[in-house]
Amino acid sequence: MTRNPEVLCRKLGLDFVNPQLFVTALTHRSASANNNERLEFLGDSILGFVIAQKLYDTFPNSCEGVLSRLRAGLVNQETLAELARKLQIGDYLRLGSGELKSGGFRRESILSDALEAILGALFKDQGFNVCQEFIIQLFSEKLAALSLDNWQKDPKTQLQELMQSKKMDLPEYTLISMSGLAHEQLFSVKCTTPMSDKSSIGTGVSRKKAEQSAAEQMLETLTKGKE
Repeated sequence: MTRNPEVLCRKLGLDFVNPQLFVTALTHRSASANNNERLEFLGDSILGFVIAQKLYDTFPNSCEGVLSRLRAGLVNQETLAELARKLQIGDYLRLGSGELKSGGFRRESILSDALEAILGALFKDQGFNVCQEFIIQLFSEKLAALSLDNWQKDPKTQLQELMQSKKMDLPEYTLISMSGLAHEQLFSVKCTTPMSDKSSIGTGVSRKKAEQSAAEQMLETLTKGKE
């Protein structure tokens, strides 16, 4: 049974002038036509801007490429779902019967969208400054842990830049298979590049993670080829 949204609102330290906005933010499209998709769209844009501004101020000597990758490491489905789980947002989601049965309250895409929708609802209810303050507080631990000393590019970016430096076509990623239940799927992806006649296969709980795994294995293949 879905818990009372007012309880979550208090746990988050929020006090909505229009509580219905918060309820809508927790409502998946499977449950109602009046769902959180529009608020999620708004929240996604605000989140991206707030994090971008924070990174711009925190790393004044970093170029656009580094800032973009730092932001991508924070503003993504995996990170947002992790924060949503920490806040137990899944317990308060309003889902249709099908999503409830398939474990939608655990799915990364649904959790991350709901968190962004809450940000959109907070912006509509109380304006940018309050929403910005909440976002910075929400990401405080992850922002504090950021360091250019331990920052590295992800495998897909490394492989792409390697191809570009050789003036070759970019790597291609092909989805081979998807297996498992909707909330426990395993993806398998093949990576091919002009630099090798061999392909690499990566697996992961999302297509993105499978592509990263395939890229990492391709980088290892190319590195061994130089030895």
